[in-house]
Amino acid sequence: MPTILGSHLLSSSVAEYDGNRDDGGGEDVIVAGGRRVQRGGIDDRRRVPGLGGWGGKGGMAVVDEITVLENELRALVKEHDMIAKDIEILTGRAVPRKRTAQEKVTDEEVGDGGEEDRLRHETFSKNDGDVVMGAIIPFDLSVNHLQRVIRAAGSPNDITNEPFVDEEFLPVVSSSSVLDFRWRSRVRPNSRFGDGERTTAYRIEARRAHHRVDDEDGEVSPPLLWDSGKVNTPDGLPDVVPCSGDCLVRLMSKSNVGNIMEWRVTAWDSSSSPDRASSTSEWTKQTACRNWETRSQLPIFRAKLDTNDIMNDKAGGKDEEDDEIASALLVVSGLGSFRATFDGVPLSSSGPLDPPLTDFAQRVSYRGFDVTKFLIKKNKKKLDKDSKKKERRREKDEHVVGISMGSGWWDHRPITGGFIRLYLMPRGAVTCIAQLYVTYKKSGKTKVLLPTGHTSSRWQVAKGHLRESSLFSGEYIDLQSMANFEGWDTIQGWSDEIGDTSSSSMHSWVKPELYKSDTTLESWRTALHLKSTARKTNVRQSIIPEHKLSPIGRLIPSEIPPVLPVERVDPDEIYSMGDGRWMIDFGKGFSGIVRFQNGLPEPIVPANGKYPRGHNMSTLGPVESFITVVYGDSIELSTGDINIAAVAGMGLHDGGPRHKSKPAGSAQEKGGPCYPKDHFEPGSLLQRDVYILPRHSDDDSLIKGSFIDARQSHFTTHSFRFAEICCTAEPPSGVHGLLYRTSFNEWGDFSSSNVRINGGYELIKNAMNSNLLGVQSDCPHREKIQYGGDIIADSPASLHMYDMSSFYRKVVNDWRDQQWDNGAYAGTSHWLNLNDYAGIGQGAGETVWASAPIVMTVRLMQHYGDLKFLEESYDNHLRWYNFLRKYFDDGMHAKKYDDNLKGYIKEGSGLGDWLSLRGRDTWLAHQSFYMATARSIAYIASKLEKVEQAEAALELANSVKDRIAKLYLSKEGSFRPPEIAAARMSPGPEMSLYTRVVPGYKRCKVLHRYLEREGHTWPGSEESAFLRNISKTTLNEMIESGEVTKRGSIWSMGWSQWFGFNEGILAVRFALNTLSENGLHNIALAKASGFGVGTYEYQLSHNATTHWESWWRSEDLYSKNHPMLGASAEWMASAVAGVGLHSKTTAGKEVLFWPRFPNSASTILYASATQGTRRGDFSIAWRFEDLPMDHDLHDSAVVKMHIRLYVPPDGNAIFRLPEYNNGGEVDSVIKYAIQFPDIEQIKAFSSEECKNDRKAKKGFNYNWEYDNKEGLFVKVYRKKAIGTPCRSFLFHSSLDVAWSSPETMRGSSKVGYELDLKPGLYDVMVDNWQLKPEVKGTKEWRIASIKDFYRSVQDIGPYCSDSDTFDWSVEDASHLI
Repeated sequence: MPTILGSHLLSSSVAEYDGNRDDGGGEDVIVAGGRRVQRGGIDDRRRVPGLGGWGGKGGMAVVDEITVLENELRALVKEHDMIAKDIEILTGRAVPRKRTAQEKVTDEEVGDGGEEDRLRHETFSKNDGDVVMGAIIPFDLSVNHLQRVIRAAGSPNDITNEPFVDEEFLPVVSSSSVLDFRWRSRVRPNSRFGDGERTTAYRIEARRAHHRVDDEDGEVSPPLLWDSGKVNTPDGLPDVVPCSGDCLVRLMSKSNVGNIMEWRVTAWDSSSSPDRASSTSEWTKQTACRNWETRSQLPIFRAKLDTNDIMNDKAGGKDEEDDEIASALLVVSGLGSFRATFDGVPLSSSGPLDPPLTDFAQRVSYRGFDVTKFLIKKNKKKLDKDSKKKERRREKDEHVVGISMGSGWWDHRPITGGFIRLYLMPRGAVTCIAQLYVTYKKSGKTKVLLPTGHTSSRWQVAKGHLRESSLFSGEYIDLQSMANFEGWDTIQGWSDEIGDTSSSSMHSWVKPELYKSDTTLESWRTALHLKSTARKTNVRQSIIPEHKLSPIGRLIPSEIPPVLPVERVDPDEIYSMGDGRWMIDFGKGFSGIVRFQNGLPEPIVPANGKYPRGHNMSTLGPVESFITVVYGDSIELSTGDINIAAVAGMGLHDGGPRHKSKPAGSAQEKGGPCYPKDHFEPGSLLQRDVYILPRHSDDDSLIKGSFIDARQSHFTTHSFRFAEICCTAEPPSGVHGLLYRTSFNEWGDFSSSNVRINGGYELIKNAMNSNLLGVQSDCPHREKIQYGGDIIADSPASLHMYDMSSFYRKVVNDWRDQQWDNGAYAGTSHWLNLNDYAGIGQGAGETVWASAPIVMTVRLMQHYGDLKFLEESYDNHLRWYNFLRKYFDDGMHAKKYDDNLKGYIKEGSGLGDWLSLRGRDTWLAHQSFYMATARSIAYIASKLEKVEQAEAALELANSVKDRIAKLYLSKEGSFRPPEIAAARMSPGPEMSLYTRVVPGYKRCKVLHRYLEREGHTWPGSEESAFLRNISKTTLNEMIESGEVTKRGSIWSMGWSQWFGFNEGILAVRFALNTLSENGLHNIALAKASGFGVGTYEYQLSHNATTHWESWWRSEDLYSKNHPMLGASAEWMASAVAGVGLHSKTTAGKEVLFWPRFPNSASTILYASATQGTRRGDFSIAWRFEDLPMDHDLHDSAVVKMHIRLYVPPDGNAIFRLPEYNNGGEVDSVIKYAIQFPDIEQIKAFSSEECKNDRKAKKGFNYNWEYDNKEGLFVKVYRKKAIGTPCRSFLFHSSLDVAWSSPETMRGSSKVGYELDLKPGLYDVMVDNWQLKPEVKGTKEWRIASIKDFYRSVQDIGPYCSDSDTFDWSVEDASHLI
């Protein structure tokens, strides 16, 4: 049978190559060298190689493919039982060790290096201390884009006692799929310029993990399973190293199933030196609710493993009775969510969303855990062959596997209404599946133990301590049940006695039952097709199958890292609200939970006996006491209470800038019979956890448990900055927040001297962190699902910030599962009948939203170069492309769009540039993403060498482009719909310029006419109420600043075109990049650093720490934690600082350094950014120098511009030199570091200084607060961390290097003078840089146009020399859309 391959990562440690170091830093791989071509010459230096030990933890695991067949999968549920086919698994990891002198290095191992390389290897093994190692350090090793996670930064799990788990996440990959190795490169401290230019060769070695044989001389490692030998890579670090041929035979063979393997990589540097190494008519809503509520507490599962199971007695001979355990792998999955333990020890700090959301009817992911340590204690001696001692050991060697369960996305409360249509998602009884694979040293054989559903596996199930677990509304935690179950997953708490399902005790241990679905996948999908109109039927009333228990799809290894607590957040403030209510302010918004490290105090009842809003409980027993924790993003300004968010869309208001209040009771009416009764009183679904315990009486002997035992909820996450606790006499101590997020690497950053721009970056990043929990959600409390438009809009920012290689593959796969048979994609990755009216019909989502999977595939190629994924997904995308070709034009006609846009004067049917302050040009959005789909096919087909398909798709793309240009381009250069009344909609000229729809010879006119756009006043409800509640003095100040202007006879806030944002989710990116790429970067900076409605400043001044969903203030429907408008974060890095991927690169091979500067130093003094890629981390920093002390001269002085750049090994960069200033020429002087400093250490120093500055709160310094006594809003000045400027490590005082002789590069008035840079650290100085004033508008300057500052096309400068070469290239992934 095919197998599943699980992978650990091998890290490589260079500093301690003897293998004794395991710091989890990922620096234990072997490296090697080659030749480095410098600018202006060739450096052919050669060095003595170093060969390293096995790297810090990493590897891989192989299993037979797990297929869930109806009635064949045994999982454990209270009501039902599932049976599973055997899962055969092979895993892998790398563990540090010394390479001994006995390990011969053969010519085959060394490869083409010959005798010289042999001598170098031998020199290392004989004399470690004399070796000079290579210049390149491989790090971030991954298999199939997955990296091993050693320990989450915010993990609360105790690791002080043995045994503890070696990692939080062990990647597992199916052998039926591909196996690809990848790593990134980092420069070694003190290596010379040129040596680390590129990887010239690599070598990968793999062996079994844990297979150490005790020897008189110590531990000796077993032979290698596979050795690639030295493989030359003349083009540098390969995008991927596929496991094929001999690798597949040796690693994926049947004999290796169940094994954990170690692997390492050696890379040679440029000096040739190696380094070390649906619901139904029959099943009513009332029935669904009753079934859900009667299941009471959520289940917990356990199974016992004893010595007879573990020992290899049945392997086939006496000698094998003494066969020691080599490795043990536990494989687990569960629906809804699971947490696994071994002997009571948590195997991971995941749980809230494990497995992550997929279409569970089609695919469910599972986890692999290395539990070898539990079966082989650290100090255990060799198995004593004395039978009596062996027997004694057998008696003691017993273990328990425990699995606790939450509802997750599977067993959710069946609420109806709202934004999130849970009834359209697969659902069923809580269930799990698990098996243990034990591999033995001598025989190499693997035993499959404890398979769930097997009669001999001793699995038991009971109802645990969670009364309810909801991803939306939180958990009810029964502390008495928790105490009764103390030790349930340990051998001390085990009992072989079990009851039956009629047992009187709710918490009796019983045998699990079979999980049986009453729905097939075919009938499930047919029902969805019919409901979505993706499939037509002549049957008057279609038969929709029952699905009380939905079908379960195929089991697959984890596609992405798990959701883990990646940060511990300490409270910023804890204060009393009276009557036992306490408010905790964590200082920033995030997704996660509150952990009470020291438990909770005893509860009290408020003095008047009435609980505050949101804290009342009506469903508990009369003798039960409780403490409630209510979560929220913000505070109600007038009351100081938690502002209750629109959880699951169950709020009190409709959308829009002028909201309309809904009548009380509407939430529960829409929510149906299962809307939680405890949530009636607040009028909205709550984010709340409840800790419950019977009240103490005169006889406490029967009451177990205490509030001091409370710690945290486990199977839910909340979006919050504030947590309200009620009711206790004293506040809890030892409180902190756990920030949960998918645990991929964070590799991009940005900072500058401009606090507002920094604050905007943090708003976006905090919102991103809150919405990346297994899926990229739009909002972490209202919907929690994937909208295509949001992902298209803000993925440039997330691709800058994080390594999204595996995550976005999963996102595309989610849509591939959803795709209808006719080829249409929906607007969400699960079809939920959301906004389908906005699409062209036939089941298609709105064209922008439904184009997400194909556009994201292109972006994946640009960033990560995964050609195999292009091949895998191409047919899906081609079907979407052909669907549009067939239905798009007719669909637009059906939506009443005239071919010549007659009568089109306002937004039509569609979503378009969602939540723009302007009207939305939906026709342009539909057409542009039809064009983008065709361009994407052309791009992908060209990469796959499908020439004819690429040419045909490009022809279609150009046809759509020409259609847009013909209708929108006027003779005078404006870009707008034919009807002049529609001239100011969004998106507009900025989109056409960025996507190269405008022909080159017209772009300057279009750009100039673009500057004629103006802002307007804003009639929002919250803004109007604000102005009614400020003092006359404050109003006059706002009028004077331009923030408030007249709207008729009424003073009103206004939004600006050029000193703030009015654009929706799409045009934000188009506007900023169009301005910065066309010589108007100063205007883009003005937009980003403006104030008032539609700016970062406005959000920050209203106490935001996460980006809002709307540019206006909303205290009801619109989310305050929503990254949809956040594409600007990528612009900050690529334009404000000046580093981003080149538009035509693949796999992040080439980066563009293009720093652009303000007119005035008053806007920004310095900026820096890092952009991670598959090659390594590229960094830039710049600053003005020789500035006059008099700030009044910061817009007129002549100063110096100092720039530093870092290109990592195997990286390539293009440096676009600072261009003309005032039309003149500017000379630049460049030099490079002769020897590399310790970059990582300097980064650490710089990071620590930044943390100290943030602790000192040197960021944004004011916000509006409501003074209840005066009944007015007042501006309060207070220190904040958000927006704190941080200096780059590239200018850190510890960066003391020797520089090469400077070289002068003569300035040019031509635009786009570029220099190719190879890996290195560079210093650039520009003298005689002329500062000048910034631009302001003409009348009521903040909302006016700026056309008078650019009276002619020539005023824009040489950027706008018209050209006929302004066409989109099929290689350009950035400007595709």
